[in-house]
Amino acid sequence: MKELVEVIAKALVDHPEDVVVNERREDGQTVIELRVAQADMGKVIGKQGRIAKAIRAVVKAASTKTDERVIVDIDA
Repeated sequence: MKELVEVIAKALVDHPEDVVVNERREDGQTVIELRVAQADMGKVIGKQGRIAKAIRAVVKAASTKTDERVIVDIDA
């Protein structure tokens, strides 16, 4: 899942070198932390959070194969 989020985020932003994705297990679920440059936050979140929701939907669909719960957390 980490690689999927990283590929999507790098395609969206102007500064792909600043994209950092961390993955950790927490309470039986996987938490994926996405960090981008402050200038790119709007591109990753989108108007009314549409891009962020789409990223989460893609990750959720991909995680159904592995039968695990995945949370995507977007930070500046």
